Amino acid sequence: MRLHRRTFLQAAAIVLGASRSIADEAPRALLQNVGSPQDLETPLSWFDRLLTPTDVFFVRSHFGPPSLDLGRKLNIGGLVKTPLSLDADELRNRFAHVTTTAVLQCAGNGRRFHQPRVPGVQWGHGAMGQATFTGVRLRDVLAAAGPSNDGAFVHIGGADLPPKPTVPAFRRSIPRARAMDPSTLVAWAMNGESLTLAHGAPLRLIVPGWAGDHWVKWLTHVSLEREEAPGFYMQIAYRYPIHPVAPGAAVKPDDMRSLTTFPVKAVIARPADGGTLPAGTQEIAGCAFSGEAPLGKVEVSTDRGVTWHVAVLEGEGGVGRWQIWKHRFDARPGSASAVVRATDTKGNTQPETAAWNPSGYFYNAWHSVSWAVS
Repeated sequence: MRLHRRTFLQAAAIVLGASRSIADEAPRALLQNVGSPQDLETPLSWFDRLLTPTDVFFVRSHFGPPSLDLGRKLNIGGLVKTPLSLDADELRNRFAHVTTTAVLQCAGNGRRFHQPRVPGVQWGHGAMGQATFTGVRLRDVLAAAGPSNDGAFVHIGGADLPPKPTVPAFRRSIPRARAMDPSTLVAWAMNGESLTLAHGAPLRLIVPGWAGDHWVKWLTHVSLEREEAPGFYMQIAYRYPIHPVAPGAAVKPDDMRSLTTFPVKAVIARPADGGTLPAGTQEIAGCAFSGEAPLGKVEVSTDRGVTWHVAVLEGEGGVGRWQIWKHRFDARPGSASAVVRATDTKGNTQPETAAWNPSGYFYNAWHSVSWAVS
């Protein structure tokens, strides 16, 4: 696959500007939560830069990847005048290219920290990452097909298949307004290179600000329909209580709604929890973002929340786009700790304790680390 020169240069510039020298990189290895299907986590130490390199970008899979087929077609149908069937090359040649930078975060990121424990892949903080994605606007593709005014939802499916007929296929849907949002893309590139198979090649959906279950990989079907998609992964899974519930409480299906935007969140990438650093001036750093609005501020406390300091932000802000934050302080021999919280421009503030829910979604409590000072 070839990217247009301008698109490539823009993505390359962001990568070079965001990366630190190779000599001080963390080990280039993902943490394995589940081997089959692939559920691989990014180490926290990679979250002190604007872009997460593709080879250490977390991987989420329900059934494992299908075979790599670069000529696989994307079929656009349902309530449209002219159904389309286009591969990645045809999309590139027919529609305007767009490159965006966005956070991809699994809805279950941080699940292992919920108490009481909830079922599902026990992600730590690393089921997320930020990358540049290049593709075409989904609304341009739908416009070319002639969408009917009767269509209220866009159904989405990929080429990955369940292991046996009794297992439901992974099918999602998004409201028409979200599909027509100019930030929603059908992408073929990530960080200036062709998508890898693990990340959805040849095509995947990009839905900035929304949980990763909407970012369907190995995209094969987009269908405009009157109703929300049926099935397990839309009507049972990936749902969240409409109102707050007590930890451990059962929630009726009618009191749940589909996940959409992820909440405001900040994490500490360095220093590492449990590490040792020399006394003197030290820098605390990490990333922060919100699916609701651009970041407003990030605050850091080195006295366990008694006093807070506004951190310095780096990078361009935006909905569903993270910025790097940094704070320097003088550390004396003994022990040190840090806790971080973020606030977006709508006033949403990261809570001290995350809202518990039966599936462990959207964990965003204050993040803290402690380390020794020698």
